Amino acid sequence: MDFIVLLFTIVFVFIALFLSKSFKIGIEKDIIIATIRASIQLLFIGYLLTFIFNLNNPFFTIIMILCMILVAAQNVVKKKEKKQGVFWKVLLTLIIVEGITQGLLLLLGIIPPTPKYMIPISGMIIGNSMVLASLFLNRLSSEVEIRKEEVLLILSLGGSTRQAISHILKASMKASMIPTLESQKTIGLVQLPGMMTGQILAGADPVQAVRFQLLIVFTMMASATLTCVMLSFLIYPSLFTSYQQLKEK
Repeated sequence: MDFIVLLFTIVFVFIALFLSKSFKIGIEKDIIIATIRASIQLLFIGYLLTFIFNLNNPFFTIIMILCMILVAAQNVVKKKEKKQGVFWKVLLTLIIVEGITQGLLLLLGIIPPTPKYMIPISGMIIGNSMVLASLFLNRLSSEVEIRKEEVLLILSLGGSTRQAISHILKASMKASMIPTLESQKTIGLVQLPGMMTGQILAGADPVQAVRFQLLIVFTMMASATLTCVMLSFLIYPSLFTSYQQLKEK
């Protein structure tokens, strides 16, 4: 795809703008900002990845992955949650999830230790964990608010904070994982995933592309579950005071 052909794709942005204006949705500004940001960020990352791939240096690969984790953690946590120390818990969760999944991929020899493989796969792992963490935190906050009386009742009857919050944590984990699990159930039937599509368009054998996609699917499933479980263990103590009372928002 040359630059002229790429410019033609802007027609899809105009379609979105036209529909937003026609139906008075009011997201024209967001569409324009998203288009500009996506263009600048993707072009920048394209040149940056070319530079890192050519260097083939483990130090720059690790720095790149850490930067991705930092940006993901910043994106998950709101201003109010930063004051409560949630940012560091999310950051720690993303680092551990990335370390375990990427470590297993390298240890088992599934992928070679080169930036060409490590960075794109890390991007998918971190991105998936970022979405899961955001969904989990939002659902946990709403569940605690809705079921506050249940938590207080269990605490008043002598239950521990873990017992009082366990049913809410499980509900939040299940709810946050639904998008990941549902999309994987229809993979190959309803949708052809990005990595597989990209490889096929690049001329790779479809069967080989499927194998790589299965690697991503299984990795995503593990990282999603690990993200929710780790975050639940790290977050729930901050919901209570040192006297085992539920904190007021």
